[in-house]
Amino acid sequence: MLRPTSSTGRGKGFHVLPRRWVVERTFAWISRRRRCARDYERRLDHHEPMVHWAAIIQMTRHRARLL
Repeated sequence: MLRPTSSTGRGKGFHVLPRRWVVERTFAWISRRRRCARDYERRLDHHEPMVHWAAIIQMTRHRARLL
């Protein structure tokens, strides 16, 4: 994501926001799970646990690769 530098006072043009790729990568990992890729859940209180499960699965697989 680019932000105009006139608001930051650093000069003309655009500068890349730092570490934005971390957020985008995390969203991509979560959306790879089938139930998070589409709007299967109609209620937020049903969808939220699916997002949590997707994050837990991703973290445990990543952790297993490190060990």
